Amino acid sequence: MKFTAEQIAGILEGEVVGNPNAEVFKLAKIEEGTDGSITFLANPKYANYIYSTKASITIVNNTFEPENEISTTLIKVEDAYKAFSKLLEYYNQVKLMKSGIEQPTVISDNVVYGENLYLGSFSYLGKNVTIGNNVKIYPNCFIGDNVTIGDNTILFAGVRIYSESIIGKNCTIHSGCIIGSDGFGFAPAEDGTYSKVPQIGNVIIEDSVDIGACTTIDRATLGSTIIRKGVKLDNQIQIAHNVEIGENTVIASQTGVAGSTKIGKNCMIGGQVGIVGHITIGDRVRIQAQSGIGKSISDGETIQGSPAFNYGDWNKSYVHFRNLPKIVSDLEDLKKKIDN
Repeated sequence: MKFTAEQIAGILEGEVVGNPNAEVFKLAKIEEGTDGSITFLANPKYANYIYSTKASITIVNNTFEPENEISTTLIKVEDAYKAFSKLLEYYNQVKLMKSGIEQPTVISDNVVYGENLYLGSFSYLGKNVTIGNNVKIYPNCFIGDNVTIGDNTILFAGVRIYSESIIGKNCTIHSGCIIGSDGFGFAPAEDGTYSKVPQIGNVIIEDSVDIGACTTIDRATLGSTIIRKGVKLDNQIQIAHNVEIGENTVIASQTGVAGSTKIGKNCMIGGQVGIVGHITIGDRVRIQAQSGIGKSISDGETIQGSPAFNYGDWNKSYVHFRNLPKIVSDLEDLKKKIDN
């Protein structure tokens, strides 16, 4: 799909300086711009590239005045960075503007779906599935029985949503995610074997949740595993059965949260964090990467380490840890002096 400088200026409420009919069909960094691409200049560090870029159109601030000859058409706006972000959002909406039901697909009995559904080929909808308006389900997705999916939610290719799961509005679930798989519940027997504890709960994902690729959220043993409104989960995260994550909490890649742990609102959890089960993490908690969380945490704490403790104390302790060989040597010298 191609756009002219004049059309883009209309979207961004900007002014064209140059050829209003210049056409673009792709986005690029300013130093990598080629014919048919659009880029932007916001950081003065990159100003020299505007004189050499091959991009057909460049978005710049209103205050920009070229000092040398340029070949690119300019679109002047109040804030080039925000304008380009707006353009990215618009481009993404156009790119994802799919509708219709491709074939082959399987739509089971009593499925109800709203307007502008896109259902990609080789997808499966189980019995009694309910889907809202403007939902996009990309190819090779599995939606189990009795699943509900809210308006404007996107499921990228290869998502698996097990039965009884509830997905809210305006969610984005990336490829390879598994929602509602069995929690890790096994009871030990006297002979050393394990018997499976049935996992008969579900998963509830509230509105405006983003879930990265290959993240797994287990269904509850009883009740629900709950991901509250506005939560952002990175790729390759494990959320165990009966976990609850509070509103607007963000969690980075490779973190694992064990069963029945409750995480508060507006928390920030770094990558590769391990959190044990049956604890409570308060609101606005900050957990640094690779920390091991073995006990409950109060509101507003920032912690690090394994086992984790107060972030400031951890930093002070780390200084001593780095100097440990010297400290041991000094202690040995002191002991020799005392013995003598």
